[in-house]
Amino acid sequence: MENKDKIKIAVTISCLAVVSILLANKFRKQRKRKQNIGSCYLKSEAKPQHNFKRVLANNSYSPFKHLKLDDDSSSDLHPYESEIKSLLEKPELEFEFCNGTMDMDMSDTYVWIDDESKLKELAQVLSKERVFAVDTEQHSLRSFLGFTALIQISTREEDYLVDTIAVHDSMGILCPVFANPNICKVFHGADNDVIWLQRDFHIYVVNLFDTAKACDVLSKPQRSLAYLLETYCGVTTNKLYQREDWRQRPLPIDMIEYARMDAHYLLYIAECLVSELKLQKNENSASLDDKFYFVFEANRRSNALGLQLFTKELEASPGQYAASSIISRHLNDHGTSNINSQFQDVVRCLCSWRDLMARMHDESLKYVLSDNAIVALAEKVPLTITDICTTISQADIETDSLNSNSTPRFPSSVVLSHLDDLTDLLQDGLKLNNPDDILQLFLKKHIGPHGSCPLSLYNYGLLSKSSMKVSKRLVSKNGYKFSKQVARKASRELFVQKFSCKSPVYHNCRIYANDGRLLCYCDRRKLEWYLQRDLAKLVEEEPPAIMLLFEPKGRPEDEGNDFYIQSKKNICVGCGEGNHYLRYRIIPSCYRIHFPEHLKSHRSHDIVLVCVDCHEKAHSAAEKYKKKVASEFAIPLFVQKVVNSNEELQSSVMMLADGGVSPLELRTAAMALLRHGPRMPAQRCEELKEVVKKYYGGREISEEDLENALLVGMSPHEKRRLHKKKGLSLSCKKDEGKNDLEDVDPNPNGSVFATCSSKLSLLGHGPHGKQVVDFLLKEHGEDGVREFCQRWRQVFVEAIHPRFLPGGWDVTHRIGYDEWMVYWHLTVVEESLGTTACIILQTRLLLLLLLIQLLLKESKVVAMNCDLFDLYL
Repeated sequence: MENKDKIKIAVTISCLAVVSILLANKFRKQRKRKQNIGSCYLKSEAKPQHNFKRVLANNSYSPFKHLKLDDDSSSDLHPYESEIKSLLEKPELEFEFCNGTMDMDMSDTYVWIDDESKLKELAQVLSKERVFAVDTEQHSLRSFLGFTALIQISTREEDYLVDTIAVHDSMGILCPVFANPNICKVFHGADNDVIWLQRDFHIYVVNLFDTAKACDVLSKPQRSLAYLLETYCGVTTNKLYQREDWRQRPLPIDMIEYARMDAHYLLYIAECLVSELKLQKNENSASLDDKFYFVFEANRRSNALGLQLFTKELEASPGQYAASSIISRHLNDHGTSNINSQFQDVVRCLCSWRDLMARMHDESLKYVLSDNAIVALAEKVPLTITDICTTISQADIETDSLNSNSTPRFPSSVVLSHLDDLTDLLQDGLKLNNPDDILQLFLKKHIGPHGSCPLSLYNYGLLSKSSMKVSKRLVSKNGYKFSKQVARKASRELFVQKFSCKSPVYHNCRIYANDGRLLCYCDRRKLEWYLQRDLAKLVEEEPPAIMLLFEPKGRPEDEGNDFYIQSKKNICVGCGEGNHYLRYRIIPSCYRIHFPEHLKSHRSHDIVLVCVDCHEKAHSAAEKYKKKVASEFAIPLFVQKVVNSNEELQSSVMMLADGGVSPLELRTAAMALLRHGPRMPAQRCEELKEVVKKYYGGREISEEDLENALLVGMSPHEKRRLHKKKGLSLSCKKDEGKNDLEDVDPNPNGSVFATCSSKLSLLGHGPHGKQVVDFLLKEHGEDGVREFCQRWRQVFVEAIHPRFLPGGWDVTHRIGYDEWMVYWHLTVVEESLGTTACIILQTRLLLLLLLIQLLLKESKVVAMNCDLFDLYL
C-alpha cells in the first residue's frame, strides 16, 4: 500500500509540473504577443535591404521605370534593343569560351567583392575579357519583390563573388560591361537572371549565351545545370542550397563552394556544347554553313532572352488576383460551385490586408500570411487574439513539410506586430465593401502622419498620389486625407533615413602629451595610427586614450583656443536633436575649394552637426548670403552667354547687370520648350523663353540656342549619350566643353570672359567662388580669407541660433593653419605629397628612430624626446 501511495503522489506531482509548465509557456506567449501589438517589429529587427540608398523597384503600385539612355526615349522600351537585334541578325559565332582544357578540381582561391574600389577593379578586369560566366543568387522570402543577394562571375583565370548587399548602391559600375556587345556573357537558364539584374541594378545583358538554350537546340534529355555539371565535369551539386538564406554574412563555406560551382564550370560547359552544336547536321537550310547553323540558332534563342523587360504585376485592387485564386482552388477542392458570400468577403479582405502589409514591410506574401491560413481564418472567422494565432499556426502546420523552409509554421512577425489589425478586420472589416477602403484605412494607421511602421525606400511610394487609382481616392472612411503636409513629412523622414549619419561622428578619444596634459580629442582611426607605429601607448580602454611617446611641437594653450580639448556630443548644434544629424560645412564649398592649400583647415571647427530642419534653415541663409556677396564684390553667381553681333564668334561672359540663371533652371526651361513648346500655353512659353534669353544676354533665341543650352552643366557621359542619340560624329565631341564654364578671367576691355571645363555644377557657383577668393587674396591677402570665414560663421549663428555648440567654438576663431600640430593626421601629408612620397618619409622616420635608439642605448635613456614632424622634415 505504501508503494501505491508513493506512486500516486509521484504521478500527481508530475501532472502538476506538466500543467504548470504548459500554463507558464502559454502565459509567456500571450505576454509576448501583447508586447508586440502596436509596436512594429521593424523598429527592432534590422533587414539588409533597408540599408540600400538606391532602390529602383519599390513596393508601390506604380510601374517600373527602366533605364533611359536619352531624354526622348520611353521607359517602356528596352534601352539596348537595337544592339540586341543586331546580334540576333548577325551573332558572333567564333567565341573561344575556354582554352580547350580545364582543371576539374576547383581551387580554394576566389575574390570576394564587398566595396566600391574592388568593384571598379572587377569592372576593369571584365572589360578586357572576351567572355565571362555569370550566375545570381536571390532572396525572396523576406522581400516583396525579392532582391539579388550574390552575383557569381567567373573568367578563365579567376572566380569572383560580388556581395551585392554590401555594394548594392554601386552596382551601376558593372552596367557598361554587361551592355558591351563585344563581350559574351554565359548564363544557364537566364530567363530570370536577366530581369532580376534589370530590377535591382538597371543592368541589361547584351550578347548572351545561355547553356540551357543550347541544350534545347541539341534536344538534350535534361537541361538542368546539375545534369550538365555531372555529364561534362563529373561534379555533383546540391540544389537544396538554392533555398538557403543568401542574406547571411559571412556565408558558410559550403554555400560559397556551391555559389562558385554554378559559374566556375559554365565556360567549359559552353565550350563543350558549342562543339556539339557544330557537329550537328543541318537538313533545313543550304544557304547557311552547316557548321554554324545550330550555333546560330542557340545564339538567337539566347539573345532573345536579353530583350525581356522586368515589369511589376499591377492589379485593379490590392490582392485581387490572390483572392480569386484562393477562392477558385477552394471551390475545386470541395467540388462545388457555391461558396457562401461571407467566406469570399473575408478572403478578399485578408488578401487586401496581406498585400498592403507585405509591401509596407517588404515581406513576401507567403511570409506575412499563407494561403492556407487565409482559408482557415475565412472558414472559422475567429475574433480573439488567441484564436487567431491558433488558427494560423494549425493551418501552417498542416502545410506540406517540403515547404517548411519557405513557409513559417507560426504567426509571422508582421501578424504578431499587428494582431489588432486582424481582429478589427474580422470584426468590422466586412463592412468595408471596397478593398480600396481597407488600403486607405491601414495606410493612414501605419505610414500616415502618426503611423506605427517606419518609412523606407520600399513603402514610401505607397503614399504617392500617382501610384494607382486607389491612391487618388484620398479620403478614407474616417475622412482622413493625405494632404501636402503629410507628403512633406513623409519626404522629410525618408531624407533623414537616407542621408543622416549612420554612426556617431565624434568618438571623443583623447590624446595626452608625455607629461600627462590633454592635447586634443579625436576619432579612433587617428588613435590607431599612432598606436600601430609605436608612437604612443594606450592608457585607458573606454573611452580610449593614448599618451604620446614624443614631445609635440604645439600645445592647445599656445594657440589660446581650447576648442580641440573639449569633448563633443553627437547632437544637432542648433536644437539638440540626437536621433539624426548631418555634417554641415559652415564655409560653402564653392569658396573653400579655392582656398590656398595651407589655409584649408583639416580640422572640425567649421564642420558641425545639424538636424534636417536646422540644415534647411542654414542652407537657405547661406544661399541668400551668397547673393549678398555677389552684389558686394560685383561678381554674379551665374554665368551668362552672349553672342557677338557678327555671329561669327561666341564668347562666354559674366554679365554683372543681372543675377543670371542657374544651369539647372536653364536646362529645365530649354528642355520644356524643345519638347512641348508648340503645345504649351502662350504665357508659360514666354516665361520659359525669358529664362533662356537671360542666359543669352536678352537677345532672341533660336532652336539651336535651346539645344546648346541643354549642354550647360552636363557631364561628359551625358553629352556622349546626347551626341550618340543625334548621330553626331566623334569630332563633335571635341567641342563638348564649350558651354561648360569654370574659370573666369578679366578681359582688358572690361568684360569678364570664362574659360571651358569638362563639367559645371548645376548650381553654377564654381566660377563665382573662385573669383571671390582670388579677389580677397589679391586685395587683402590671407587675412582677408580669414575675415571672410568669420563672416560666414556669423551668418550660420544668426540663421539657427545654435545652443549646443562645443565649448571653445567661436566666430572669431583664428588658428595658425600653417603650424605643425599634433592632431594633424598622416593623410594631410599624403594629400600634399602623394602616397609614394609619404611611404618614403615613413621609411626615413623609422630609420631615424632606430638610429636614435641605438645612440641612446648606452645612456639607458628610457624616455625619448623627439619631434615627429621635425623628423619628417
